[in-house]
Amino acid sequence: MSEERFGEFVLVRRHEDGHVAELALDRPKAMNAVSSEMARSLAGACAALGADRDVRVVVLTSTHERAFCVGADLKERNSFTDAELVRQRPVARGAYTGVLELPMPTVAAVHGFALGGGFELALSCDVIVADRTAVVGLPEVSVGVIPGGGGTQLLPRRVGAARAAELIFTARRVEAPEARELGLVDVLVDEGRDRAEALSLASRMAANSPVGLRAAKRALRVGHGLDLRAGLEVEDAAWRSVAFSGDRAEGVAAFNEKRAPRWPGE
Repeated sequence: MSEERFGEFVLVRRHEDGHVAELALDRPKAMNAVSSEMARSLAGACAALGADRDVRVVVLTSTHERAFCVGADLKERNSFTDAELVRQRPVARGAYTGVLELPMPTVAAVHGFALGGGFELALSCDVIVADRTAVVGLPEVSVGVIPGGGGTQLLPRRVGAARAAELIFTARRVEAPEARELGLVDVLVDEGRDRAEALSLASRMAANSPVGLRAAKRALRVGHGLDLRAGLEVEDAAWRSVAFSGDRAEGVAAFNEKRAPRWPGE
């Protein structure tokens, strides 16, 4: 396993011959509160991972024992003038869109608090694995703002408009069992098992064609919310992008020869 640090608060670990990358939030003294510096580091790490053709799956984790991420750094925000807050906005957005726009599948491993921007980082991933200590929520209206890291758009896509409205308007925190029941998280595991399960899931994903994985994610993301006819056109375009690829040729050959594929990744 290799490690690379992006700034002081973000760590990238590469597993599985570099095919699984772990994007670790590493600001333990602040329970991973997202400061401007941490936001820039997250955006930079995501840009590097997105451009790395060896990486097939990214797992978003936390090094803090009791928290995934408690959201925006409100102590820093409290010191801002209005002008500074305006200037900081694209910096903050860059962290969330960085995770959201990763071209490969992403899995969040959540334990403890995942609140506000912390939950939005998890929502930006394709699959959320949580352990039984997880507490999630979007409490922004309780401090006079709204979810600004994608929460008002990502949450209703997961749980429907009415459920998202109830959760956002009440600002309530949801513990792990109910979060799984409502679809706020996808996989519920025993305490302390979120990272291991997320990495295991990522490993199973990474065994598949990297070209196919990226194209499937593109079809899922772009097609979501479109009418069926338009969605099928998105799917067809994604299919055409892989149909004549080296991965497709290798996958068919490996199936017929009854062996594991050796993906060229192109």
